Amino acid sequence: MDQVTWLRLAAFAAVFAVMAVWEVIAPRRPLTVSKAKRWITNLGIIALDNGVVALAAPGAAVAAAVAAEQAGWGLLNRYMEPGMASVALGILSLDLVIYLQHLMFHAVPLLWRLHMVHHADLDIDVTTGLRFHPAEILISLGIKVGAVAALGPPVTAVVAFEVLLNATAMFNHGNVRMPRSLDRWLRLLVVTPDMHRVHHSVTIRETNSNFGFNFPWWDRIFGTYRDQPAAGHLGMTIGLSQFRDESRLGLGACLLLPVTGDPGSYAIDKSGVEPRDWRRRDG
Repeated sequence: MDQVTWLRLAAFAAVFAVMAVWEVIAPRRPLTVSKAKRWITNLGIIALDNGVVALAAPGAAVAAAVAAEQAGWGLLNRYMEPGMASVALGILSLDLVIYLQHLMFHAVPLLWRLHMVHHADLDIDVTTGLRFHPAEILISLGIKVGAVAALGPPVTAVVAFEVLLNATAMFNHGNVRMPRSLDRWLRLLVVTPDMHRVHHSVTIRETNSNFGFNFPWWDRIFGTYRDQPAAGHLGMTIGLSQFRDESRLGLGACLLLPVTGDPGSYAIDKSGVEPRDWRRRDG
């Protein structure tokens, strides 16, 4: 196992452990469904995702960065000298790509079907941050490799971004409580749990907001920022209106969701529409 893989595993384990303990000590919201059942599903999806990537294209983004650097591909390799400035710009550029990719998965019907697996979680916690359908993971990997080849960020920037993306995804999905004053200042620099939780609201106009994973600036620049959920963080409902039955959201059902599930009215062009009355539905 190479050093980059060890670094990513160590960072993952450390952040996951910290967030899991924080969620027990200071939860932001009471859980609405069985945590044990959710974690079996979510960790199963995460393990499957890692297995698929390991078999299909292990270390693909870093390998693309190495190849781009050696061949002189990409904007940064062509127009910037190696150094901290190119590393910082590389990380920032890749984060913008992930923001735009996230928008795309909400805008394109076929991609939304895959992304529903992430949003169908009935609670939100550290495991939700890495719960994505394996097909979405492979598409995301392809986009990332293409972006690395086109932008030509330094290898250091790609490694740092990969570690940062995993860490912030677990952080901003955390069911953790922090002082409002700290959140207000922290979200000027990074996407906080209270900021991203709005994105997991059952209300469509809130689902189609706060798309950032690492940095909060893209949502502000492109007009997709929403400060707080209308019902408040304790009153809001997490998930999608068409999937409210915990017994139908196990591992197998989630993997089949893109084919069998109702996509609902969550496309970006319907962001002003209210969800159906989910309280009358059982699935």
